[in-house]
Amino acid sequence: MNHVAAKGRGALATALVAGLCAGTASAQTNITVYGIVDAAIAHTDNVDAAGHGMTKMPTLTGSVPSRLGFRGSEDLGNGLSAVFALENGFNPDVGTPSQGGRLFGRQAWVGLKGDWGMLQLGRVPNMTFYSMLKSDVLGPNLFSISSIDLYIPNARSDNAIGYMGTFKEVTVGATYSFGRDASAAGGPAATNCPGEVAGDARACRQFTGLFGYDTQRYGVTASYDKLYGGTGAAFGLTGSGRSDRRITLNGYVMLGRTKVGGGVMDRKTDAASGLVESDLYYLGVSQPFGAALTLDAQVARKNVKGSADDSTMLVARLTYAFSKRTAVYGAIGRMDNQGKAAIALDAGGTVAPGRAQNGIMTGIRHTF
Repeated sequence: MNHVAAKGRGALATALVAGLCAGTASAQTNITVYGIVDAAIAHTDNVDAAGHGMTKMPTLTGSVPSRLGFRGSEDLGNGLSAVFALENGFNPDVGTPSQGGRLFGRQAWVGLKGDWGMLQLGRVPNMTFYSMLKSDVLGPNLFSISSIDLYIPNARSDNAIGYMGTFKEVTVGATYSFGRDASAAGGPAATNCPGEVAGDARACRQFTGLFGYDTQRYGVTASYDKLYGGTGAAFGLTGSGRSDRRITLNGYVMLGRTKVGGGVMDRKTDAASGLVESDLYYLGVSQPFGAALTLDAQVARKNVKGSADDSTMLVARLTYAFSKRTAVYGAIGRMDNQGKAAIALDAGGTVAPGRAQNGIMTGIRHTF
C-alpha cells in the first residue's frame, strides 16, 4: 500500500514538474539571430587637390552596412508582448565595430508592443531614419544621398524613449532623447554629446516625429528632427544653445513593379561657425528585370541657401541576386561640387573642394 502510494506521489510529482516546465517553456522569449555581411571594392578619382585617385575596400558600407543582430519577443497575454533588439554594426574590411565603437551601435533597446503600437527604451533608430526607408531606392549605398548628409544612415539616438504605431494606412512615431550621442570616438555616429547634465536640461536633447500614409500603390511620409548641442560636442554644436534641425517630406509610387521615389530635406544648422540653411532634393527609380536583376538609379542635389557651394549627384546600381540571401552588385556615380563644396561621392571619403568626383564599385552581399 505504501509502495503504491509512493508510486502515485512520484507520478504526481513528475506530472507537476512536467507541467511547470511546459509553462516555463511557453513563457520563454523567442529569439532570432540575423545579419548581413556586405563587402565591396571601390575606385574614386580626385580624392585630393593633386587629382589623385584611390582604390580601396570601403569601411562604412557597400550596398548596405554589415550587421549582426538579435531580436526577441515574449507573449504576455491579452495582445501584449515584451520585445527587444540588440544590433551590432561592424566593418567587414577590418573586423572592427562601427557606430563609434559601440557593441550594439545600430540599436539596443527593450520595450512593449500591442495593438496600440510599440514603446522602446534605449538606443533607438529615430524618425529621420524611418522617414526615407520606402522612398530612397538606393538606401545606405556607398554612393547615395548618405554621402551628402552622413546623418541619414546614422539617425539613431542614445538614452531615448521611442514610440511607433501603424493603424491601417496611417503610421505615427516619435522619439525623445535625454542625451543623443554618448560616444566621443568621432564621426557622424559618435559626436560626443552624452547630455544628462545637471543644470542644463537642453544639453544634447533630441526629439523627432513622423507621420506617414501608405497604400499598396503609393505612400507619403513627413518627419521632424531637432537635436541640440552640448559642451565639447562635434560639428560646431558646442553648447546647448546650438542646434541642428531637419524636416523631410518623402514619397513613392508603384507603377506595376517599378518604384519611383523621391523627397526633400530642409536643414537648418546653428553652429559655432554660423547659421547654414540647405535643401536636399532626391529622385530615384528602381526597376526589376525578371526575378534576379534590379536596376536602381538616383539623382540628388544639395542647395546651400545664399551660397554657391552646391553639389549634384548621379548614381546607378545593378544588382544580381543568386538567391534570396546572396547577391552581387556594381555601381557607378558622379558628384559635381561647385564653389567650395567638398562632398565626396563615397560615404566617408574625400574630394578636393570644387572638384567633380567619379567612382565605380562592385561587391557581394550575404544575408542570414
